[in-house]
Amino acid sequence: MKPEETKTQETPTQPATEQTPAKAEAGPAVVMEIHPKKQKAAPPKEPVNPPLPKKRKKRTWPKLIVYLLFASAVALAFFQRQNILDWYALRDYQPSNQIVQLADNSYMNNYGRKLFYINDPQIQEKKVFYNSCKETEAVVLGCYKPRDGIFLLEVTDERLAGVEEVTAAHEMLHAAYQRLGYNKKQEINSLLKKTYNELDDENIKEKIDLYLESGADTNNELHSILGTEVADLPAELEQYYSQYFTNRAGVVALSDKFENVFTSRRLKVDELDGQLSSIESQVKANNQKLVELEQSINQEAARLEALLAENKIEEYNQGVASYNNSLIPYRTLQSETRGLIAEYKTILTQRNNIAIEVQELSKPLNSNISTDSKDL
Repeated sequence: MKPEETKTQETPTQPATEQTPAKAEAGPAVVMEIHPKKQKAAPPKEPVNPPLPKKRKKRTWPKLIVYLLFASAVALAFFQRQNILDWYALRDYQPSNQIVQLADNSYMNNYGRKLFYINDPQIQEKKVFYNSCKETEAVVLGCYKPRDGIFLLEVTDERLAGVEEVTAAHEMLHAAYQRLGYNKKQEINSLLKKTYNELDDENIKEKIDLYLESGADTNNELHSILGTEVADLPAELEQYYSQYFTNRAGVVALSDKFENVFTSRRLKVDELDGQLSSIESQVKANNQKLVELEQSINQEAARLEALLAENKIEEYNQGVASYNNSLIPYRTLQSETRGLIAEYKTILTQRNNIAIEVQELSKPLNSNISTDSKDL
């Protein structure tokens, strides 16, 4: 058998080559294969990190809004801190009917009423009031103590109606003055001083003099006194006080009514004192005239008695008529003087009764329990 003819295989890396037939040898022919040339293995490549995904830009505007809202809240709380503190202080506060009536009758508006309530006003009888306010200067009817509140002296005499209302308004204005900022306080102080210097009211002048002597803050006192006791104020001050009252004129009217209780009586006492002084002078002059007349009469009587002793009857009788006529003006003046003395006693009694009444009216207003009011 002829050996089969073989074909060389093509490799993908080497082209085919011609083969020469080999000589016949014993045994079957061996088919030779061409193997591709071995190549050195390429060194392993270092692993390459896959590219990281790009980070998305975070949206900052929600945080900005939150920050702005927070900052706004903080700013609002800062500028409204006083209102917040006031709200907190009044959150459980319930004024008594008497305190509400006092605020109503003193014409406090909502803000004035808040300042009044936030200081927990107390109406106290004399002994308790004295203990509450004994450290303050020139205490009369009320006091304001920033850390403790407002204290008012209880006044039950109907003739003094309005005094508690005016005192409540006065002390509320002390609390208001304390809250003024520096610049506003300087502005108000300037207006107060200018108004006071132009004021023609001796009663208020005397009050301020007393405060000066006691070392009190006269600007603070003027702030309360002018606001409750003076009807005609400059437009700037009138506008300023309108933030505390619905009707400041009503408060001044109450003050005038209360002051008139004392003023009218003191004026009446002054009038009666003038009458007493005039009568006293007239009585003194009459008594001097009576002494002179009496001396003249006594001299005439002695002369007539001498004539009678000398038995000069005709001459004596002629002098008797003249003597008797001289007694008429004496007795008339004497009667007039007795009438004046009686009138003096009547007026003096009337004057003293009024003085006692003023003293009685003053006692409830005297917060010093250790002393009594002095007579006029």
